[in-house]
Amino acid sequence: MEPARRWRALLLLGLGLSLLLVVAGDFCNVNHCQNGGTCLTGINEAPFFCICPEGYVGIDCNETEKGPCHPNPCHNNGECQLVPNRGDVFTDYICKCPAGYDGVHCQNNKNECSSQPCKNGGTCLDLDGDYTCKCPSPFFGRSCHVRCAVPLGMEGGAISDAQLSASSVHYGFLGLQRWGPELARLNNHGIVNAWTSSNYDKSPWIQANLLRKMRLSGIVTQGARRVGKSEYIRAYKVAYSLDGREFTFCKDEKQDTDKVFQGNVDYGTMQTNMFDPPITAQFIRIYPVVCRRACTLRFELIGCEMNGCSEPLGMKSHLIPDQQITASSVFKTWGIDAFTWHPHYARLDKTGKTNAWTALHNGQAEWLQIDLRDPKKVTGIITQGARDFGHIQYVAAYKVAYSDNGTSWTVYRDSQTNSTKIFHGNSDNYSHKKNVFDVPFYARFVRILPVAWHNRITLRVELLGCDDPGSGSSPAASHAAAPAAPRGHPAAAGQRLLPPLLQRLLLQPRHERQGQRA
Repeated sequence: MEPARRWRALLLLGLGLSLLLVVAGDFCNVNHCQNGGTCLTGINEAPFFCICPEGYVGIDCNETEKGPCHPNPCHNNGECQLVPNRGDVFTDYICKCPAGYDGVHCQNNKNECSSQPCKNGGTCLDLDGDYTCKCPSPFFGRSCHVRCAVPLGMEGGAISDAQLSASSVHYGFLGLQRWGPELARLNNHGIVNAWTSSNYDKSPWIQANLLRKMRLSGIVTQGARRVGKSEYIRAYKVAYSLDGREFTFCKDEKQDTDKVFQGNVDYGTMQTNMFDPPITAQFIRIYPVVCRRACTLRFELIGCEMNGCSEPLGMKSHLIPDQQITASSVFKTWGIDAFTWHPHYARLDKTGKTNAWTALHNGQAEWLQIDLRDPKKVTGIITQGARDFGHIQYVAAYKVAYSDNGTSWTVYRDSQTNSTKIFHGNSDNYSHKKNVFDVPFYARFVRILPVAWHNRITLRVELLGCDDPGSGSSPAASHAAAPAAPRGHPAAAGQRLLPPLLQRLLLQPRHERQGQRA
């Protein structure tokens, strides 16, 4: 009887362990991926993830891609489309070329500047399959067609007192008069009606916190009178920041030095200076350089809110220079320097024996980083693998992280599940894999974080987004009357706050203004 009980106990224990393995086991113990697909676990909240071999797609690698359009015969991200076999064509497909390319296989790069796409005096620069416009302030957008010239709220009060600060404050009339930064509002009235720095402050400044990133096109300054004497700032510098800690001065492009803006010549006349190009910032500081009697200021900021658009940001076209592309590590084939797979090789469709970035180690701690120099709205990404002397290498899955300062990073999350988003990468060494972000983000630094790969972590990439987030706006919309902004919104101040001369200057077409000056 005793042996029977022992065997019964062992049988129950075995059944319990089997049930435990079924509940808590590795889903990839049984490969759910068909047609030779590779099964992975622990990548996301999904129980498993399939890396499909060439020619197969789908969650379980159960769908096939075959025919004249696979692999894609069209170059430069052209779209292959099947055509009926009518007997009057020699191929079963046609290539629908993206903007900037033509030819049977989209192999020809057109001169995009020949059609003069830049408006309002913008300068066109032809790129590889694209163009970019250098826009004069206050215009921006892909074709310099959007006007950014709205008072942001110093005079109207949309910028609150709490958003203004200064390095020091002057106290007058036995210390009873406080010339604080909250008084530095254009056309402010009263006996004490401006900001004045302390007489002992050798490096004075006044700062406005806009509470969010905004586009700044210019500034209007004004002095004031104190005890019947005129006081004003004759020259000043401007610095801007996204975080309120690290500031960048506006530069004189010709001399590569901090730009010194011409200030006022009396206490009451308004002096307007435009930022060319416009700047993107949340914090802006004015640093007096030359003052009349005392550093006294009233001012208004000119600009607009940010909005979005999408286009290649410059990896393929080299608009993003080599030094702005870095990585966690670099691989050298056979340890030879001549076969180094540098980070700046990670450009979409780059050719050559070493034509991509490859990490030294295969691990999820590796990354490729792109510094856009200025914050941009990023809406998508295109990735591509490469070959190393015949060996096919690519990143099959990856995450995306972004940052404003290159130190604090945010990993992109799925907009529906709020979990870390795993993007499907490539399945070969040559095809483009495009992923569009459901919710675009705005950042200066972007990192691609490989999660799964074939042979070695290898990447060629292009970022999609916009240098000028307002380029999606139409010219008509930019001239139309804006709807009333809610109280406390910087745009609530309205055009009426601008000096009449500045209103005419900003609202006139550029060619009319040039004709008047001539």
